[in-house]
Amino acid sequence: MNCRHCESPLSLSLVDLGSAPPSNAYLTEETLHAPEKWFPLRVLVCEQCWLVQTEDFAQINELFDAEYAYFSSFSDSWLAHSERYVADMVERFHLNTKSHVLEVAANDGYLLQYVKARNIPCTGIEPTASTAAAARAKGIQIFEDFFGVRLAEALAEQGLVADLTVANNVLAHVPDINDFVSGFAKILKPAGVSTFEFPHLFKLVDQHQFDTIYHEHFSYLSLTAVDRIFAHNGLTIFDVEEIFTHGGSLRVFAQRSDSGNQRRQLRVNELLRLEEQQGMRTRAYYADFQAKTNQTKNDFVRFLLDANRKGKTVAAYGAAAKGNTLINYAGIHFDLLPFVVDRNPAKQGKYMPGSRIPIFDVDKLKIYKPDFVVILPWNLSSEIIPQLAYVKHWGGELVTVMPNVQIA
Repeated sequence: MNCRHCESPLSLSLVDLGSAPPSNAYLTEETLHAPEKWFPLRVLVCEQCWLVQTEDFAQINELFDAEYAYFSSFSDSWLAHSERYVADMVERFHLNTKSHVLEVAANDGYLLQYVKARNIPCTGIEPTASTAAAARAKGIQIFEDFFGVRLAEALAEQGLVADLTVANNVLAHVPDINDFVSGFAKILKPAGVSTFEFPHLFKLVDQHQFDTIYHEHFSYLSLTAVDRIFAHNGLTIFDVEEIFTHGGSLRVFAQRSDSGNQRRQLRVNELLRLEEQQGMRTRAYYADFQAKTNQTKNDFVRFLLDANRKGKTVAAYGAAAKGNTLINYAGIHFDLLPFVVDRNPAKQGKYMPGSRIPIFDVDKLKIYKPDFVVILPWNLSSEIIPQLAYVKHWGGELVTVMPNVQIA
């Protein structure tokens, strides 16, 4: 395989998680009795541009289909984060009723609803029918398509050029990262600004967050790699912020290389230097990730086996994609983890891909009263733990797995 960005041959492995089905391909009663597609799940490192990426096996239309079940609005903390973002961008870039905001991967309108509430014209791009419908129900204009140069040029011809484009947690999800980034250079007004949020590769490696690796994530991103990819495709980074979301992310600010007027902030070069000092451009930096991954996986399996041996009951909260990576790599099934609960009605009544563990409404916890509740979306623990405070009423305990198995 060659690098998705620079086409250099790839040989350095970050981790091999065996194989798994797409992490958001939840099973129904009907599909439960049919075969599942499993794809190899291996991540490689480009030693030329340092883009970290999955091997090419799954096709994007198999990952983001009409039944896509991830709805952003079911996280209160994510909604609060998005509302703050809109307020900050409006103030910083002086957005008003004459501006145009375009979001790529608009999902269910979780963010653009706050733009619309300020009477700022906005447009969303969202390829999954289920979430696009939810966004339209909020009165948001949605183009149901995958973003890239083709769509950007078509929208620009319609006059839908943007003062601000938003791309939260989507840069890692695109197989053709060059085409995707080039699209922003074509959809921005001459002085327009693009922001991108994505999990920081440094946090993934430093805290061995291997469960954030799944087929929807084609890339795992450092500022080093993103700076190079953007420059190659007509964008220049002028600012960066470190934010708390998804276990530690970056918010990158970019502009058109040919016409942008924003000054490059010192913290861009400071973070680039920090990544270099940490060794992110060396083979050694990635060498022990597999061993740490295996240790965490083994510790989780031992925890479940020990609970089973002692007659303790275990359930999980949050039918998250990252939870599917963990469960499938650990080889867990409903004998050790009988069920998962989730707030999202689109997941309730379905089954986790691969493990086929059933998913129920959150109220199932109060009926079953498990001794342990494993929080699978650990990145939302600060939001979830208070919601599950009632588990302690029957003597239950909350458990997180990343980066180590811990009783919360």
